Amino acid sequence: MSDEPSDTPAETSQEMNLSEGDAQMPSEEAPDVEMMPAKTESPSQAVEVPSEQSQGTSELTERTEGVRFSEKDILVPTSSSPDPLEVSEGTVLPTETAADEGSAREGKQRRVPSGLHPKKKSSVKVSKSTSRAQKGKQEGHTPKDVTARSSREKEEQRFSHETVVKVEAPGEEVEGPGKDRVEDQRPSEEEGLTKEPDAGRSQDERLAPEAEMTVQGDLAQRPATSASSGARDTPEAETMPQRPISQESEASQELAGTRREKESALSRSHPGDAAGEASLALQAKEESLSRQTSTLSWVFGYNSRLPVFNLMDEDYRVILYASSHTAVIHDLQRNKQYYLQGHSSCISCLCVSEDRRWIATADRGPESLVIVWDGYSAIPVHTIFDSHPEGGVGAIAISHDSRFLATVGAGAVQKVCIWKWTSPEKKPVCSVELLPQYGFQGHIAFSSRNHWELVSNSTTQVIFYKWEGDSLQCHAPLLTDRTFNKAVGIFSQSLFHFSTEQAVTGTLEGKLVVWDVTIVPSKSTALCVKPYNMKAVKLVNLQRDGITVLAVVDKTIVICDVKGHVKFYDGSLQLLHWYNQLKLGPIRSVSFSKTPVCPLNASQFPSSCTLTGQPLIVRNFILSTSDGLVVHVMTEGMKLTKCLEEPKGAVHAIACHPTKPLLAKGSACGLLKVWDYELEKYLVSRIFKGHSIWSVCYNHDGSLLGVGFADGTVYILDSISLGDDSSEPFKYSYAKGAVIHMSFSHDSRYLATADDKMSVTIYKQVIEEEKEEWERLAALRSHYKPIRTILFGVHLDSDKPRLLTLGEDRLLVEYDLENSVKDELVVLRRERIEQSAVPKYITWYPPLTKEYFFLTTNDQYKMKIYNVTTKMCRKTVLGPTYGSPLEKIQVLPPIEGYNPEKRYLAYITTDKVGLQILPVDGNPHRSSAFICHPAGVSDFVCSYGGHHIFTAGGNDLSVMKWDVNLNVLEAAVSLGGKDLIPFYNLLDGGREGEFFRELEDYFYYAQLRHQGIDTMEPRKVSTHIPLEQIPFVMRAMGFYPSEEQIENMLNEVKFGEYLETGKQVTEINLGDFIKLYINHRPAFGLSVREIEAAFQVLGYENEKQEACLSRSDLLLLLQQKGEHFTEEELAECLTTLLGMNPEGGSSEGGTYDPEGAEAFIEEGIPEEIPATHFVAEILGLPIPEPALTGMEKTTETQSSDLSTKS
Repeated sequence: MSDEPSDTPAETSQEMNLSEGDAQMPSEEAPDVEMMPAKTESPSQAVEVPSEQSQGTSELTERTEGVRFSEKDILVPTSSSPDPLEVSEGTVLPTETAADEGSAREGKQRRVPSGLHPKKKSSVKVSKSTSRAQKGKQEGHTPKDVTARSSREKEEQRFSHETVVKVEAPGEEVEGPGKDRVEDQRPSEEEGLTKEPDAGRSQDERLAPEAEMTVQGDLAQRPATSASSGARDTPEAETMPQRPISQESEASQELAGTRREKESALSRSHPGDAAGEASLALQAKEESLSRQTSTLSWVFGYNSRLPVFNLMDEDYRVILYASSHTAVIHDLQRNKQYYLQGHSSCISCLCVSEDRRWIATADRGPESLVIVWDGYSAIPVHTIFDSHPEGGVGAIAISHDSRFLATVGAGAVQKVCIWKWTSPEKKPVCSVELLPQYGFQGHIAFSSRNHWELVSNSTTQVIFYKWEGDSLQCHAPLLTDRTFNKAVGIFSQSLFHFSTEQAVTGTLEGKLVVWDVTIVPSKSTALCVKPYNMKAVKLVNLQRDGITVLAVVDKTIVICDVKGHVKFYDGSLQLLHWYNQLKLGPIRSVSFSKTPVCPLNASQFPSSCTLTGQPLIVRNFILSTSDGLVVHVMTEGMKLTKCLEEPKGAVHAIACHPTKPLLAKGSACGLLKVWDYELEKYLVSRIFKGHSIWSVCYNHDGSLLGVGFADGTVYILDSISLGDDSSEPFKYSYAKGAVIHMSFSHDSRYLATADDKMSVTIYKQVIEEEKEEWERLAALRSHYKPIRTILFGVHLDSDKPRLLTLGEDRLLVEYDLENSVKDELVVLRRERIEQSAVPKYITWYPPLTKEYFFLTTNDQYKMKIYNVTTKMCRKTVLGPTYGSPLEKIQVLPPIEGYNPEKRYLAYITTDKVGLQILPVDGNPHRSSAFICHPAGVSDFVCSYGGHHIFTAGGNDLSVMKWDVNLNVLEAAVSLGGKDLIPFYNLLDGGREGEFFRELEDYFYYAQLRHQGIDTMEPRKVSTHIPLEQIPFVMRAMGFYPSEEQIENMLNEVKFGEYLETGKQVTEINLGDFIKLYINHRPAFGLSVREIEAAFQVLGYENEKQEACLSRSDLLLLLQQKGEHFTEEELAECLTTLLGMNPEGGSSEGGTYDPEGAEAFIEEGIPEEIPATHFVAEILGLPIPEPALTGMEKTTETQSSDLSTKS
């Protein structure tokens, strides 16, 4: 992070504070200022919201309920060059007044209550103790008894008010509720700037928070509450997104009692410790997250393409990095992680303020967000919605004074925006669009000397910016190889010089481009000002290795390169020192400690490369590399510590030990690591150079670990040492494809693998020379489309292993392992289990009944149960509909502490992980899901005890551990209603809607049809209809099942009670029919696109670019493909659709005369049939067209509306 220029008052004060050393910096054993009641308040004290005289208390309370900031929570610095960000009574957001930037400022701070004019007094009554405290302040002292009484009163207020933010600076005198003035703590004009405003306090004390965030925030969008007219010139921090009030109150009540104990204990053990105090808010946030069905509890891996930041480097070593859509604050010494969760897409960029207080993250999703977080409490304080709707955010930077953000869009036409994030304004201060020929601007930086100058660069173009008011001007100076007659190279990063108007850009050729202000007399005056007068004035050939990172720290320029070297230069680009013995890969980022080093022994620091050879006092720093390595460098004594070592390739394979808390994960770079997920500690690893891991699997007792690679190689390893268990690896497969699935049998005698070439390979354990060895038994290409699952089980009548595979070809293949011999894999049977849907996964259904079943999922959002012996489909239910079908499922083992008779199912979709209560019945309230990896989930497993779920993100390089909370899932079921209420809600209009009344009419009409329409016998009205009437009622309701679907529905009802009663069911009531209809109908109704897609596959495009079929082809396909018609059935069906049989033909009790049918069909159906004509004119279906993003946002009710309206 860059420092401010030396001529600014802020930097002058910092240097003075450091130089005084012992006089101003308290020792570690000294009591903190917080422990002195005469100077400060207790951290648990809250500020009562004052009211305005002219408005009254109630009116102001209504105004401030939406904001939920205390009325004294905004500090407004009036200096043009602000001092280091101070932490005061509220969360102090960096702000500025509306006065002219160029005018002289007084070096003062004033506290302005939000919504009140600073000079107006409060109408709240002032207690005696408060009045005495004011009087004491006026006389220059504060009575101790008054302070103690005020502390007790404010302790009670702290839990009686919903104060959103409570952060207090040590050593700062804070007034109680209702006081009409605040003493100025800045030096007076007579004193000037020679006196340090915070004399007696170190920089750490000024920056450390002394209280916690008391309310947890999430990213539910809330309208910003504007300030009143009295504070119109004082920008106020936008309200942080928060939970609903009811939930917030409940959380406050639950945490109020324990928080007092935590605060008092912490104040005794860690007085003045910023990290410890902030951890209270983080713990409160974790407690609120426990109300979710699954909570993120650990992240393995990080996005090595993004920088890593050093947040704390003193008593606690804390770093920040991005992992998928979550930013992680990792306390390395205490082995704890805190999560900044709010993005629904992968984080594309992040930055940190110079004081490490504010963290900004952004993403590139369709609804991209920019979120500013309080780094002390991990709570969002400001959210920018749709900052760049064209493609999200590609780069972000925060100004040196922390008041402004700069974002660069990632769309085809990039846009640079400046945001004043401390203001409630939802629009940028200014913006400018960039020309596409500039290339993708992937890096942007503010000047360290001011916040109105910026620089960005792509791989080929550097752009300079300057903004004034609402105008942002940019200039892209020309620089080619001809400019200096030298190869420039690809640009990496750019930044401004720390003390001059120059800027520098690093290139992958090892050169440094120097930009400076030039004045050309021949040019117009408008072109002689910034940024138009910036020009490349020098090309410095610094080194041979490519430059990857530039940084500025303590008036030195830091350069990192592809060989892992770190070099320090002074302002004239003279080399001061370099680290070339680190043995690292290409450096991706460097981040220095926020506080300068106070050396005890200067000889422990490296000597500079100057004539004097004086020690170079450099701050400790964090380096991250493109290889997934993060190291900490302690410059005093040159100590290198490895912080993280994660894979640099995609993580596609994870497996959990069957009896121990061990997690194995393999990556595309060949790194295999084993973690203890209870202790969150890395245990052992092995690197397979030149190989890419695609699958891993433990055997039944956890003694062996199978590993499959992209080239078809299979290793069988010892699970503890990761050494080879077999004499040599199996370096071939049947088709030399990537091993994507593998599984051991229940007795570990067999290992089965499947590759991406649709072949299955079996390995068998044999005894040779009294030693167990593994051999390749046989292989077979048993599917003609990708294999989705390998499933081992046990035969019902024996203890022998049973092997099945399921493919996208809709075939379930069972193998005869006992009769398979060397190079001959015997297939026992093949069963087609789907008609039109593509199966996704299969697993064993838990023994909840006397019958044994398989459970499958498909791409039509259905879950099906099959008998394990007959392969008959016994039940079809609507599965979870969270944007994409279920990709993988796994039954959770019985969990200790829960009812052992209740079982649960874990699953993943394309980007989500979820839980489902068993048995499955189609009730949408019995499942829950949330985003885990927005870029896609590649694999998931469950722990042996069922308490944790692990998901692998593939290309996002991370594995996430989720703690399971089944009580929350059970509670959600009761909220959805009992019995048929959840299913009524899935019908259009619900129980009282027209659709339900129409269904009742059809239900009773079916009874009339069964008894005979023309009969004169007395009618028998019943609540049931015969099973054979089910297809007719389904079609009447707009669902047109195939013959196979009808058979599955009838079997589902017929054998539903067979095991309990021994009899087949012959009729169905209305409630069961509604469930049957909900579960079997299409999840999202009919779509014109589906019919058009079928016409495109079967037909051709006409001159109007419409998908068409000829009449002869249509008739031929209907008679020969699929569930084909006979000629007579087809004629009756088409003539009925075209209106020749007004009573519905023979199916509705009418008559059908085939005479003249052929001529009628030729007349009613054109020779060329477009898909839209077929739908509207022949079928007569007014099908609504769903939106492209409908699946992502459609709830269960919306999806049912779509289908029923069809």
